[in-house]
Amino acid sequence: MKAININFLLVYEHLIIVLVATVIAVFVGVFLGVLAYWHKLASKVIIWVVDTVQIIPSLALLSILMIIFGLGNQTLIIGLGLYSLLPITRNTYTGILGIEPSIREASKGMGMTRLQQLLKVELPLAFPLIFSGIKVAVVTGLGIAVMGVLIGAGGLGYPIYRGIQTRNTALIMSGAIPVVLLALGFDYIMTKIESLIAKRRSP
Repeated sequence: MKAININFLLVYEHLIIVLVATVIAVFVGVFLGVLAYWHKLASKVIIWVVDTVQIIPSLALLSILMIIFGLGNQTLIIGLGLYSLLPITRNTYTGILGIEPSIREASKGMGMTRLQQLLKVELPLAFPLIFSGIKVAVVTGLGIAVMGVLIGAGGLGYPIYRGIQTRNTALIMSGAIPVVLLALGFDYIMTKIESLIAKRRSP
């Protein structure tokens, strides 16, 4: 077997694409989760939309986005951001909804406005669940981003695709191994952070 040469520029590009998409998804997903909690009628529509996006096959979604936005990393980032909305939005909504009513009553008794209650009480208490959704988004995104090569995006999908075309096992592995290691690494690190958050929350 030929030596496996990993292109670290592709690793960096792959990582940046996923992280940018995740950051965008966090802002949008948390906003949608809060909106779903504040407006009960809107909650069904919001959860239905993010659920529907999640069940669309990744290649089909990226193909549709490519027609609208063209080829390149921008389209892949939009696609990954859409896929990341479900775990973040749902966990934000569920986390805030699960807060004990007595805590809300106490914050109201302190004279907090609805926005202050959200920022100072509800979001901090829901953060462990929100972070869990972010972890799912990152790990899932690292795998789906490989499909970006089919719409002209960069990252580790390129050596995998070229390796398949040329039947070059070493080239395939030079893309596949970093993707697996990144996914395992982020999952491990973020799980450890989850544990630390849980310990701080425990009495």
